[in-house]
Amino acid sequence: MTDAALEQLGETIAASLPGAVLDVSTAFGELTLTIASERLLEAVRYLRDDPACLFVCFIDLTAVDYPNRAPRFDVVTHFLSPKHNRRIRIKVGIDEDQPIDSLTSLYPAANWFEREAYDLFGIIFSDHPDLRRILTDYGFTGHPLRKDFPMSGYVEVRYNDEQKRVVYEPVHLSQSFRTFDFLSPWEGAIDYVLPGDEKASRDDQSGDR
Repeated sequence: MTDAALEQLGETIAASLPGAVLDVSTAFGELTLTIASERLLEAVRYLRDDPACLFVCFIDLTAVDYPNRAPRFDVVTHFLSPKHNRRIRIKVGIDEDQPIDSLTSLYPAANWFEREAYDLFGIIFSDHPDLRRILTDYGFTGHPLRKDFPMSGYVEVRYNDEQKRVVYEPVHLSQSFRTFDFLSPWEGAIDYVLPGDEKASRDDQSGDR
């Protein structure tokens, strides 16, 4: 399906759901709709049931964290229409503490995907039948796929021979020089020269002569 045909489909969907579709875009042969969070269930039900859409297959649900943006998260869902051989991507922007409607009433397969997004991003899905962690432990602190979650985590796990059980302890970084500025040498340094770069500078100067 051409991008022009996908854009036409997007515009048709937007016209059928006034105010629900905030943006229509195409990329790599796939249609993306940005949906208002309060209209999500209505929009997804239309995409599933309308004869021109029939996106009856739930493919995937995840999230993207933009910590310096408002709203902070995009909840991203992919659907497939076997009837029309089309795929569609739905994006919904939500704030950090803002719940979003669960899609489990329309697509039971969304259950574990939403639990994963809750576990790893901390996104709350309203009316989810069993919203609890699915990959991390029940006592886990934080949400590992948030970009402000530390690479080392908050706690470390070990087996305690005296207590005969697994225990959690605060992370202790035993290595020295654990201070990083996170600059990439490919981005270049402004205030100092990275090791090895001084030789390249001398070569550049000699080549100019």
